[in-house]
Amino acid sequence: MTGSLAAIGMGLAVIGAGLGIGNIGAKAMEAIARQPEAMGDIRANMILMAAFVEGAALIAILLSYLVA
Repeated sequence: MTGSLAAIGMGLAVIGAGLGIGNIGAKAMEAIARQPEAMGDIRANMILMAAFVEGAALIAILLSYLVA
């Protein structure tokens, strides 16, 4: 039973990360469309936030695996 709960936790972490990064990308594209001159700053912030989301998802996956 513990293994299936860990698998559910890992799946939720992956789904959450995918939704988060998709939302970051969508909002960045909207921001670039509104202010094309700020494209460099927006892109840098988008990559930084995507890395933070990926890091949080990786930690969640590893914790789910270690708890099981």
